[in-house]
Amino acid sequence: MRKILIVDDDQKTRVLLKAYLEKNNYEVIVSHNGESFLAELHACGDQLSLVILDVMLPDTDGFALCKEVRSRSNVPIIMLTASSDETDRIVGLELGADDYIAKPYSPRELLARIKAILRRYAVEVQAARYYRFVGFTLDSVERKVMDSAGEPVALTGLDFQLLKYFVEHPGVVLDRGLLCEETRGRDAGPLDRSLDVQISRLRLRLNDDGKQPALIKTVRGAGYVFSADVSVSSA
Repeated sequence: MRKILIVDDDQKTRVLLKAYLEKNNYEVIVSHNGESFLAELHACGDQLSLVILDVMLPDTDGFALCKEVRSRSNVPIIMLTASSDETDRIVGLELGADDYIAKPYSPRELLARIKAILRRYAVEVQAARYYRFVGFTLDSVERKVMDSAGEPVALTGLDFQLLKYFVEHPGVVLDRGLLCEETRGRDAGPLDRSLDVQISRLRLRLNDDGKQPALIKTVRGAGYVFSADVSVSSA
């Protein structure tokens, strides 16, 4: 059974979400503040399938917890925010969150987001396991990226999914809407900068010059293209 850890300081919300998600066959652990959340995070170890973080908490904030989670694990993270301000969403994504949902929201919508993220993170054994480009190796089964020295590249789950989609389609101009749909299960609005933030972060991780990128190039008015040569193998 998939295990989900939720932190929210509103007791009514905790009770509602726990009951609803358990009804849909998830094991749910709830926390009311940052301290109890971190204790549960430590206790769960690598058994968590997903984490849900409320931004506003009595003893800390969801951003600090997001940073802490990401320093330990690549477990998917959904942020809950009561603010309609784009800044909250961008900060969360920059810190490694995989998705966000604005309050008020329906449990049904949250469940749909959870299912979409877990589908994206499901490990699929494929013949095309390794993708190699300019010294990097992406392992689609172990869901990791190694540099030329064999050292792991620190990527969030969503960043990995985006890079995987790029290396599967080298030399193809991919529009923003398609990239958002394929990597996070939803389209991007005209003012949504979350994909741009993610692209910038991915370039940084791959040592791709943000001002004159050589790997992930911006095609003005069209989208992005992964310009490196990619070799694919099963071993």
